[in-house]
Amino acid sequence: MNAVERFTVLFAVLFIAVLCVSHAQSDIWNYEMRDYKDHPCLRPCEDGGPVRVCKYEWIVENYYVLSKACHGCPYNLSHCSMPHCIAADGFGRGIKVANRMMPGPGIQVCEGDTIEVTVDNRLESSEGTSIHWHGILQHDTQYMDGVAMVTQCPIPFNAKFTYRFLASSHGTHFWHGHAGTQRADGLYGPLVIRRPPGREHQLSLYDYDLPEHVIDVTDWTIDMTTNRLAKYVHFDYDNKPELMLINGKGQHQAFRNDTANTTHYTPRSDFSVTPGKKYRFRVICSAIMNCPIQFSIDDHTMTIISSDGNDIEPFVTDSFTIYGGERLDFVLFADKDAALRNYWIRVRGYNNCANRKASQTAILKYFGAPDELPPGPTRWEDGIRAGIHLNPAFPIPPNDTVEFKDMKAVDPDDDTLTSPPNRTIYLAIDFVPIDNLRSHNLAYYPFKASNKFYSPQVNWISSQMPPSPPLSQYDDVPQDLYCNAETVQKQCTKEWCACVHMYEVALGDLVELVVVDEGKPSHAYHPLHLHGHRFRVMGMGKLGESTSIKTVKEMDKRGELNRTISKAVLKDTVIIPDGGYTIIRFRADNPGIWLFHCHVEFHSETGMSVLFQVGAKSQLPRRPKNFPKCGNWKFEGYEDDLVVNPPSQGSNSSVATPEVPKVEVTCLYKNGAGEVNGFKLWIFAFTCCLLIYLNL
Repeated sequence: MNAVERFTVLFAVLFIAVLCVSHAQSDIWNYEMRDYKDHPCLRPCEDGGPVRVCKYEWIVENYYVLSKACHGCPYNLSHCSMPHCIAADGFGRGIKVANRMMPGPGIQVCEGDTIEVTVDNRLESSEGTSIHWHGILQHDTQYMDGVAMVTQCPIPFNAKFTYRFLASSHGTHFWHGHAGTQRADGLYGPLVIRRPPGREHQLSLYDYDLPEHVIDVTDWTIDMTTNRLAKYVHFDYDNKPELMLINGKGQHQAFRNDTANTTHYTPRSDFSVTPGKKYRFRVICSAIMNCPIQFSIDDHTMTIISSDGNDIEPFVTDSFTIYGGERLDFVLFADKDAALRNYWIRVRGYNNCANRKASQTAILKYFGAPDELPPGPTRWEDGIRAGIHLNPAFPIPPNDTVEFKDMKAVDPDDDTLTSPPNRTIYLAIDFVPIDNLRSHNLAYYPFKASNKFYSPQVNWISSQMPPSPPLSQYDDVPQDLYCNAETVQKQCTKEWCACVHMYEVALGDLVELVVVDEGKPSHAYHPLHLHGHRFRVMGMGKLGESTSIKTVKEMDKRGELNRTISKAVLKDTVIIPDGGYTIIRFRADNPGIWLFHCHVEFHSETGMSVLFQVGAKSQLPRRPKNFPKCGNWKFEGYEDDLVVNPPSQGSNSSVATPEVPKVEVTCLYKNGAGEVNGFKLWIFAFTCCLLIYLNL
């Protein structure tokens, strides 16, 4: 090799070494976490405007409230808004978040855009994760639904998974973790798909639809949800939230400065308006427990215009109740005098949240008003609002309560309202007093003789996840793991039944579900969410303190369950009245395997869910190339020795020719912080190349 050739090889090796190091550094150690508040896809949507591919990169990790990133927060309130500071309500606890934000990065795009999110799982302890896009129907992208062990394997620790789907389901939605209880520990965020003016039916009702007017409300606990769930199942059934947050913020924990004799709190959320203007607000309920949340704004009414991304005829109310998984859009007329004051936005919880009086406040700020807190106390008791109340958990005197079934859809009527259903399935949900072997042991601590765990069930069956995702690994799930009320071989009212609870419906069928909350051991309104489809709410009614599926079936045979035949509201999440029923219908036009479950985190995790297989196996969507697999494994010996280089055609030799060894050189030089030092990198790379050069 002459000098020119040696120099060429030297330069090429040097260039490749530096390139490899730079690539490895950015791929392995990149902790640049964007909030995407300036994302180019966050733009006014235009009629005939170009669609975009909207890309996001998230790092999902364990984190902490008031971490070192918060510096002097809350003593210095400006520190509470510094990058990576999650102040919450001031109570220090572990959380699980994306890009060190809670709520996580917002996705706000235009209808027709393509959303692409790369999730990088950095959760320690080898914890898997997945992200569900709540409200996105995923037509033609069924594998992107993000339900661990149904549509995909959990994303392993230190691995990446890229979700890609069309933004076709317009409206207010949200994304959240769907592996274990990660959503309840902070892994959630908004997802809004806006329409261009020509397709936005409610546009004339408001002046502004601002990105900063998306409101997330949730209950909150003082400890990690995995700890609370273990206690719930194995000890004392504690599912009572202590706290509540609005857009991840609130005030609860007091911080004393004894030197200055002052008390400090973490900041509240606030939302600004201009007098005389009308604003569209989008409210997302990511509630964790059985916690219906009442929402109101002092001295203002709200005009409800949409639910779960589906337009409804405008309805004016003084307050409304929103349940886990639901979304409501309303128009606020900022009709107050700016010279007067600001106003409280109040949320207060019922059912489990009422036990510890969980509540929270935010501030409606008028431009031009003094920078002062609104007047009036902010306790749970002070959140009661007189007047019309929409969607109540139960009557709240002296309010005039209106149920959601009385709302009217803007979408035109279709045959789901008038055609007879191809399939009617009755589902009873309740807390069942039975020896659930997940919580009880017949010999040592049976149900009757210990702290009782009432099993959240559907048709007396505790649903369990399969060992492999049936959508992507259909044949890897043994058929004997599946059951439903029509096929189960036990008497489930007397003996605990657990299986992969699934019904198969034909593709194209009109399916009617009559869901009955028998309401016997305790009172709870369960919000049920259907993946992959939206449905019509055909009917809803509370029959008493309790009822039974037998009673409802008999009433239905006698024609005593009224069904709406026009303008039935469209939703994807709906409550089942305690001691009552809800009737929903959907056209099973989206082939796949879809989860239907209670959106109360503990209820879903302990068995209150059903799978619907839409279409036969041959009609299920094709699996994407190289889609990850997981499941059971059993030792059955070792793989056969591989032939490295098989003999060429015509050769009589049966001995494999050894492959020529390949040498790979990786030159990485990091300092103690895991960063590549530029100068030392070049010296190190040059030394490596010089050694190679001297041996050429």
